[in-house]
Amino acid sequence: MEKVKYFVENQAFGVCTRLGEKFKISTSSIRLYFIYTTFITMGSPIIIYLILAFWMNIRRYLRQRNNPTVWEF
Repeated sequence: MEKVKYFVENQAFGVCTRLGEKFKISTSSIRLYFIYTTFITMGSPIIIYLILAFWMNIRRYLRQRNNPTVWEF
């Protein structure tokens, strides 16, 4: 079970983990918030989650593009 949890947390978008680190809130409570609000509002937090994930990936891409490694020249 730990291997599955580790895989999901590292290979998924990491939005909840990033928000937890930023606001110093436990990651599990943020995940529960997303789950509960998704059921209550019929799925609209999923859109917010995907937008945040997209934004995090774009920022990572732009950082890599501005700081190329030796092998990318």
